[in-house]
Amino acid sequence: MGEESKAKWEGKFIVELAENSAEQVWPYIEDFCNIHKLIPLNICYKLEGMQGQPGLIRYCANTIKGDDADTETTIMNWAKEKLLSIDHVQRCLSYEIGENNMGFKSYVATMKVVAFNEDAEVGGCKIEWGFVSDPVEGWILQDLNSFIHSNLQVMAKNIEAACSEAT
Repeated sequence: MGEESKAKWEGKFIVELAENSAEQVWPYIEDFCNIHKLIPLNICYKLEGMQGQPGLIRYCANTIKGDDADTETTIMNWAKEKLLSIDHVQRCLSYEIGENNMGFKSYVATMKVVAFNEDAEVGGCKIEWGFVSDPVEGWILQDLNSFIHSNLQVMAKNIEAACSEAT
């Protein structure tokens, strides 16, 4: 018999930004090739495609130092991520992880900025980060959930700080 297929992993995390409007926050999310300004990445740049258009591919990488006391281990994690869709009116985008060295086989994420009220220029908003993924080699679902949740928290703090500096 063939190998049983494993169930997909799914999750969604939300962070609220009480002081920032959806109109203030969206430009940081839609700037696909500058995600390294929002979350802990060493490198993020455009590989191919047009900025703000589906098909855009970014290269993201991060250096992680190992915990081994006997040796100084450095690991470079990297991924090529493709923008699948972007909707500037609904303030959402989706992307997939392609070639990578982190164990992802299939991962699609959707990020959305939602206003608290009908006037997206005032009031707070929330950022939603949802995903569907095949199980990731060497990870458990809780690892992926923790990774996304912590990155979303850092992202929100960095966006709040950037919005504060801009005013």
